[in-house]
Amino acid sequence: MTVFALVRHGETDWNRERRIQGSTDIPLNDTGREQARATGALLASRRWNAIVASPLSRAHETAQLIAGEAGLGEPELDARLAERDYGDAEGLTGAEIDARYPRGVDVPGREAREAVAERAVAALHDLAARHPGEAVIVVAHGGVIRSVLETVAPGHHRDPITNGSVHSFRHADGDLELVAFDDPLDEQSIFPYADDFDQQNALAAREAR
Repeated sequence: MTVFALVRHGETDWNRERRIQGSTDIPLNDTGREQARATGALLASRRWNAIVASPLSRAHETAQLIAGEAGLGEPELDARLAERDYGDAEGLTGAEIDARYPRGVDVPGREAREAVAERAVAALHDLAARHPGEAVIVVAHGGVIRSVLETVAPGHHRDPITNGSVHSFRHADGDLELVAFDDPLDEQSIFPYADDFDQQNALAAREAR
């Protein structure tokens, strides 16, 4: 069995402004770095064997800060963990999206959630094969974590995926299953008034309804 902690990266300025980031490489802000260090300090209470991250800088830096707290080396990067590509909607606010792409209008270039789930889950299966009997931290994005959740436990968790939050999974006998959404170890790492993924991402909020 392999144990995973899926962590959402810390806050960025675009998160704060509620702009869709997707594949756009927006760095952490100072709050995001604090969130990453706080999450790392909590994860350090458990034993971890490896840390892997999306190559986008907000996830990579979050993983580096967590690794420093948890006594791990430089994070491995896996492009399959990168955030969903939102196409022409990237950089827009919810109001701008509603004006340009009313409900029922497809956003050009947007990656299908099913495609995100396929690549992210494949990455976790590969990590499990490489780390049998170990515990691995995976730093990714709200859209990626939501896609994995909808694959493993469809329709069961519409709760917020906040910046710095931790969600535990295990991989056994070829299957991936959810252990704890918002693992109790991370309760302290959720900053007051932190926006969740669907609040920040108007297109994701539409899909959640």
